[in-house]
Amino acid sequence: MKTLFVAPTRNAVGLSSTALGLARSLERQGVRVAFFKPIAQTHELETDDSVHFARALLHAQLPDPIALGVAEEQLSQGQTEQLMEDVITLARQVAAEAAGGSGAEVLVAEGLALNDRNGYAGTLNAALARNLEAEVVLVSSLAGMNAAELADELEIAAQGYRRSDGSGLAGYILNFAPRELDFGGLLAELRTRSRVLASGELPLLGVIAENAALSELRTLDVARALKAEVLNLGEAQTRRVTSTVVTARTVPKMAHLLTSGALVVTPGDREDVIMAASLAHLSGTPLAGLLFTSSSGPEESIEKLCRAALNSSLPVMRVATNSYHTASLLSRLGGRVPHDDLERMERTIDYIADRVDVVPLGTRLRTETPVTERRLPPSAFRYELIQKARAANKRIVLPEGDEPRTVRAAIRCVEKGIARCLLLASPERVRFIAEGQGLTLPEGLEIIEPEGVRGRYIDALVELRKSKGLTAPMAEAQLEDNVVLGTLMLALGEVDGLVSGAVHTTANTVRPALQLIKTAPGNKIVSSVFFMLMPEQVLVYGDAAINPNPNAEELADIAVQSAQSAAAFGITPRIAMLSYSTGESGAGEDVEKVKAATALVRERHPELMIDGPLQYDAASVASVGLQKAPGSPVAGRATVFIFPDLNTGNTTYKAVQRSAGVVAVGPMLQGLRKPVNDLSRGALVDDIVYTIALTAIQATQHPADVG
Repeated sequence: MKTLFVAPTRNAVGLSSTALGLARSLERQGVRVAFFKPIAQTHELETDDSVHFARALLHAQLPDPIALGVAEEQLSQGQTEQLMEDVITLARQVAAEAAGGSGAEVLVAEGLALNDRNGYAGTLNAALARNLEAEVVLVSSLAGMNAAELADELEIAAQGYRRSDGSGLAGYILNFAPRELDFGGLLAELRTRSRVLASGELPLLGVIAENAALSELRTLDVARALKAEVLNLGEAQTRRVTSTVVTARTVPKMAHLLTSGALVVTPGDREDVIMAASLAHLSGTPLAGLLFTSSSGPEESIEKLCRAALNSSLPVMRVATNSYHTASLLSRLGGRVPHDDLERMERTIDYIADRVDVVPLGTRLRTETPVTERRLPPSAFRYELIQKARAANKRIVLPEGDEPRTVRAAIRCVEKGIARCLLLASPERVRFIAEGQGLTLPEGLEIIEPEGVRGRYIDALVELRKSKGLTAPMAEAQLEDNVVLGTLMLALGEVDGLVSGAVHTTANTVRPALQLIKTAPGNKIVSSVFFMLMPEQVLVYGDAAINPNPNAEELADIAVQSAQSAAAFGITPRIAMLSYSTGESGAGEDVEKVKAATALVRERHPELMIDGPLQYDAASVASVGLQKAPGSPVAGRATVFIFPDLNTGNTTYKAVQRSAGVVAVGPMLQGLRKPVNDLSRGALVDDIVYTIALTAIQATQHPADVG
């Protein structure tokens, strides 16, 4: 499925109608389309405009968007990632339920319109587009703009949505084009002034000319806006206001204005105007209505004379304001389409769909070969991580069972169905910790008192370690360590995975795993990766936690393990073997080790995309990669970064994490027969939750493939 994110370049560009028109235009090409509004436009309680019309006119079964107040609260509290995950959850629901459950081929997502009250909207729209893995359709307006201003506006907007690899832009649509527009001249000047337009990176998808008929209010809409007293409803629900006639002149001077769609605004004492309007109506002219000002009305004799008109299909209303003030209010009525005016919005959507050129776009979206490589954004990674963990339904032991962060994380995992967590701790102690944080222990959370079960594991530990001369008293002493106890439970198959490290060192977590779990078939070492949640995509760093100075053979194993881990979590592996030089530009023992490791991987796993040695910038920046390693399938596009030693890897991951504000999920251990994962002692509750999810997913993999 492809996602098109429809975003405004400024305020009042006709965003909602354009998004709906684009969806209809794609439907006409036979594409299965789903429409989606991620976040509500206003704080109003009524259904969002575009959502309402999508349900009514596109027959979409879409859920309500996230309330604007909820989104703003999450943004203000620094919970942007949680907001993005909520959006992705909604998007997947919409796409899955589209076309009667057949699923959507294209998801059209409408961003937030820009206004004076939501200065954050532009940044939020860019984040939404990125995390939805969308291509952006920019919507702009020619109203009050010259070519130079428009070119600058589109260029700036394109920079905000373009991804680092140059992708992310689907095209642009121009609204409110003057009828007398010199179209060819405009395009020529735009291309002269804008590189993104001249290159074709941002193609024109449509120019929508002004159409006054699409802005015509119903007489009923006018009555509602002015809070008018309706004296005679008539056909107010269907007649539309095409002109306003304010009676300042005599009837002979204004009679020619009494045409179809005219709203006649007059004080009640202008008997001549009232009679003229009545005659026009009775002669067959469908006036929009008669509006009395200053709380007035005609004299009884005039009312009787004109009753045939005033009590018929002619709408008649009355307001308290004078004629001048009333005319001023009428001139400022907005163009928002009321929810019950389906006919007007239907015409608007069709009008836009007729003028949007999506044939090339629609063909590409339908016939494009299946996507085999994704730039997996952070929120999509987290969403898929949680969904896969839920499907796995694994039992994960947490030896640090009375550690406050661990207790909170276990409660969250059980409540959200991420994993079946088992805490090794005193139940009374866990309950005390939970109550101290204002939490309630859910029924599904298992708690085992270690003192009550250690004895039953002594014989099993002796059996596993008998070759090392382990005796029963020695085993009993080792089992005093909850990490050893939890690891033995994993070795015996009583649990599916283990997570520790919130208060223990990496050595405390890994040593029992190496002794009791051992490496998986085909793996000689245990290594680790961090999933680095960069702004645009998730990258894999290995090894940044376990092996101090791997040799070429070990470095090759780390690369293969890391590639398998990346693939298991939806990331297409492009492996960069990092060094201080690129290609043949450097020499020395460290460079030769990287060259040898790269050669070993190519020989043993020719299916993997790998290159090295590469400097970090050559591996990660497209322009640098093209210059330093032209023709490389990895340079500038790497997703898996293999560091030559622990010093480099650990320093780099922490520098990126702290200086760039990047979330690092892990370390996730690789190469073990069963999943054991280590936490940083500075881990947050969210870090523990995601590590538990990683562990649950690892437990579903074949032992030979366990990360």
